[in-house]
Amino acid sequence: MFRLILALAVLAALPWPAAAQGHEPVRVQVNGVELHYIVRGSGEPVILVHGGTGDYTSWEPQMPVLSAHFKVIAYSRRYSYPNKNSVVPRNYSALVDADDLAALVQRLDLHGVRVVGQSVGASAALAFAVRHPELTHSVVLGEPPAHGLVSESPQGKAARREFMASIWNPAADAFTAGDVRGAMRVLVNGFSGTNRFDDLAPAALEAFMRNAPAMAALTASSDPFDMLPRAQLKSLRVPALIITGENTLKLHRLVNEELIRLLPEAQHVTIPNAGHSAPRDNPAAYNEAVLAFLLR
Repeated sequence: MFRLILALAVLAALPWPAAAQGHEPVRVQVNGVELHYIVRGSGEPVILVHGGTGDYTSWEPQMPVLSAHFKVIAYSRRYSYPNKNSVVPRNYSALVDADDLAALVQRLDLHGVRVVGQSVGASAALAFAVRHPELTHSVVLGEPPAHGLVSESPQGKAARREFMASIWNPAADAFTAGDVRGAMRVLVNGFSGTNRFDDLAPAALEAFMRNAPAMAALTASSDPFDMLPRAQLKSLRVPALIITGENTLKLHRLVNEELIRLLPEAQHVTIPNAGHSAPRDNPAAYNEAVLAFLLR
């Protein structure tokens, strides 16, 4: 554990690159932690909630398109760049992030929010919508890792066992051993289904590595994939667009299929030539689908 803390401290001390689009993010304090966010455009609010290895800058391919129609707010979840929150609860999950999101929405005095989430950020977006439907206009859910929804079916159980054995547990072991780079290599390659990590350009590698503390926090959690009960999901009367990458992992596909069945107002779109990171893998197709949904 000491080696992990030391390694993450070294990462936190690295110089931060310039903020997205040349604008410095705003820092706020909510729920006892700091969050940083940027705002682009004007009109009805859209909040972007990034995935596990990302931060607010991950949405750069989406910001120009969405901000032409909406007031777009992209923020960094509590353990992502450039936040400096060191205390990690043992029960850290997307449900904690959902509470942070609600506090941010209330702090900014927003209503009728369109929430766009990716991966664990999509789980946070979904939990926010269920808990605060009065604040939510609609949600876009890009492969939320709500594994519990499929863990009882034979297919789901097998897919989750494979995911934990080949990706999640090896990454957790590497973080515990203080091998932060090795842990991120396992995660990036596992989620992409390729040997992507060692081919990353320096800027892309830095973007992943500066968010290692967020993934270390999730892999150290006693229940990182904690999710709301099915009954609450079935009661959500908010329009939802569920996004699946054409080449994503089987586990993510199964979870999305179950969400389509459970959510009363669910729509679905598959992004071609994309895996789990559809906003980055095929931003043109992703932006088209998301914008069309948000403008309805």
